[in-house]
Amino acid sequence: MPQEVFVFMHLCCPAVKDPMVVERSNLLSMMKLSIKVLIQSSLSLGRTLDSEYPPLQQFFVVLEHCLKHGLKVRKTFIGQNKSIWAPLELIEKLCPESADISTSVRDMPGIKTGLGRARAWLHLALMQKKIADYMKELINRRELLGEFYEPGALIMEEEGAVIVGMLVGLNVIDANLCVKGEDLDSQVGVIDFSMYLKDPQATETTQDDSKMTAILDQKHYIEELNRHLSCTVTDLQAKMDSLEKTNSKLIEELTAATDRINALREEQEQLKQENAHILQTSQRKEEELQKELELQIGLKQEIEVAMKLLEKDTHEKQDTLVALRQQLDQVKNLNLQMFNKAQESDRVAQKKEEDMERLEKKMIQMEAAMKELEQRCQNVFKE
Repeated sequence: MPQEVFVFMHLCCPAVKDPMVVERSNLLSMMKLSIKVLIQSSLSLGRTLDSEYPPLQQFFVVLEHCLKHGLKVRKTFIGQNKSIWAPLELIEKLCPESADISTSVRDMPGIKTGLGRARAWLHLALMQKKIADYMKELINRRELLGEFYEPGALIMEEEGAVIVGMLVGLNVIDANLCVKGEDLDSQVGVIDFSMYLKDPQATETTQDDSKMTAILDQKHYIEELNRHLSCTVTDLQAKMDSLEKTNSKLIEELTAATDRINALREEQEQLKQENAHILQTSQRKEEELQKELELQIGLKQEIEVAMKLLEKDTHEKQDTLVALRQQLDQVKNLNLQMFNKAQESDRVAQKKEEDMERLEKKMIQMEAAMKELEQRCQNVFKE
């Protein structure tokens, strides 16, 4: 802050200990004087103001000091930077209608520094008669300004809101400022206190027309202030209605989300029960399958044993059949021998006949037994 501003502040408020409070109070006083002089002088002048008008130049100097108060030093690749352009750029996001002047400022080829862009932006906002609206949106977002300003900065405190309220009065001023031809990067912002320390009697006018004009201008100023306040109330009411609708919508969404969560919890619990039931059923079926597998294994082993026994019995029966055939052959040979001997004598024949009958019976029995045994063997092989 320039030395003359610092001295002026401490002369006005010598009893205040906190330097930030002193600076805010004196900057607020300077802004009040600057706006008052600008409005009164411009209304007396009765024409559109240009960039060379001294009260207007001093207004921008004082406003720049207010915006620089408590500004943090930001580190960049080329060193430290302390510019009010960074917080002013936020207004483009908060007020979309300000995008045009922000774009115009960034596209100006003659401006190289952030301070120059900030000064150009303030000039254009004043010509739009929107500077109060834009600054109001900015100070209402103090949570964003904390990135750029230290605690206790003017724009972060109540003095900032007071200054924004005073800026409304500038809407009665018509200004035509040539920004492109100005050297806004290198201008030195020094407050000219002589403009505000003149003898009040020297500035008084003796003409009734001028007094009437001043009264009418004050009336217009009050009407403009009332219009701005009405717009502010309307905006606040609209915001409150929007917040109420948003709140109702959020409550409905919260209720729906709660119901959905409860339904999902019930569904989760049901799925847990179903999973537990499926797990129990699977375990039970696994035990049953294990038992059935063991039973099948036992049956297979029994079948293998039975097959071995059947094979053994078949071999034994085949051996028996072979033995019976041998016996049959022996009987046939014996029968032949007996028949031959029967021819030798009747007595022997009679005896032989009896033997033959016995042998025939025996042979018939043996043949029947052999047929029965062959049939059983065939049945065994068929099985």
